[in-house]
Amino acid sequence: MNEACNQAQEFINAIFKSANFDLRATAQESESGCLLNMDGRDTSLLLNESGELLEALQHLVQQAFGRMLPDGERIVCDVENFRATREAELRAMARHAAERVRKTGLAFTFGAMNANERRVIHTALAAEEDLHTESVGEGSARRLKVSFKISSGH
Repeated sequence: MNEACNQAQEFINAIFKSANFDLRATAQESESGCLLNMDGRDTSLLLNESGELLEALQHLVQQAFGRMLPDGERIVCDVENFRATREAELRAMARHAAERVRKTGLAFTFGAMNANERRVIHTALAAEEDLHTESVGEGSARRLKVSFKISSGH
């Protein structure tokens, strides 16, 4: 396994140990680069507030060790398959937004989302030739807007 992945695993486990969390990160290579899967009795701490602590840990290890990975690869932190479940939910939300824009002709703007969530929706709708997605707003209030492309006559 890649050195960045191993170092990220050791780093996260040291944080868990020093915080007295009953959590353990296990690293494995994945299609996106490195997956740090976390388990233990305290997994609920990572999932509170829609996975806010999980996101913070991922951001921290990505900043610290991500530059050691080949271009295009990332470090992803997950617990109890939260990411896959959330991605499926976001793709369903993207389909719903696309249907709504097509039905009403009005742009649809999602609530505030982090960069990873916005990326999932951008990707889910990228093949839709009549629709345009864009991130709007600043910082933690950044949102994703879905609208008709100007060239489609809307």
